Amino acid sequence: MKYYVIDAFTDELFRGNPAGICLLDKWIDDYILQKIAFENNLSETAFLVRQKGYYDLRWFTPKVEIDLCGHATLASAFVIMSFVDTNINKLSFETRSGTLTVEKSADLYILDFPARPAIQTLNYETFEKAFKHESIATMKAADFMIVFENEQIIKSLKPDFMILKQIKEESKLDNDSFGIIVTAKGDNCDFVSRFFAPNAGVDEDSVTGRAHCTLIPYWSEKLCKTKMTAKQLSQRGGVLYCENAGERVKIGGKAVCYLTGEININ
Repeated sequence: MKYYVIDAFTDELFRGNPAGICLLDKWIDDYILQKIAFENNLSETAFLVRQKGYYDLRWFTPKVEIDLCGHATLASAFVIMSFVDTNINKLSFETRSGTLTVEKSADLYILDFPARPAIQTLNYETFEKAFKHESIATMKAADFMIVFENEQIIKSLKPDFMILKQIKEESKLDNDSFGIIVTAKGDNCDFVSRFFAPNAGVDEDSVTGRAHCTLIPYWSEKLCKTKMTAKQLSQRGGVLYCENAGERVKIGGKAVCYLTGEININ
């Protein structure tokens, strides 16, 4: 199968978040899809099958299939528009989170995703032990979101991932496909974040579109703005152009191709 590695939410190689993109003629066994994702060892590997007028799209971490992924969706659109159908500037994907669209404007790829507003939840002991910093609020949507006082705290966090994994037991969650967002108001942008998902096989994700389905509604209300610029403060780093559209959010970013190749399976 044709295989690409795309650095998403950046226009520089070796920055942003790398995603593996696999183009299939038809769906193959889920066991093989998961094995490929494990072998690739990227935070996400996306698999696409072309249909009439749209693509089916699924995302796998090295450990589990997840229900929503931003950077691998952006990377998928980049591959299709750059290498498969260079005459289009808008795509539809059918996914476990419904229909997602990506529209290209100049060199920016704009994701149209569902908003996932968070609600206040418990201040879990696991987070206090793993982060060793006092938080402003702990919230929950599909993922946890922990708000801290300032950007410097976000930069300095060195979570204990063995402790952080215990949140699944403490919160009594029955799946592994959740993450932990940490966020604060930005110094040189509207807001900053980091994203951890040790129970899904990804200790820290480099740039996380799905997290912004929760971050955008929160910071839009706090900052009284609908359009914002965000940065994810991972080692690789990335920039996201955000818009609150009510029940939907718009997440814009750039991408660059690192690798093209073939995956050989029997």
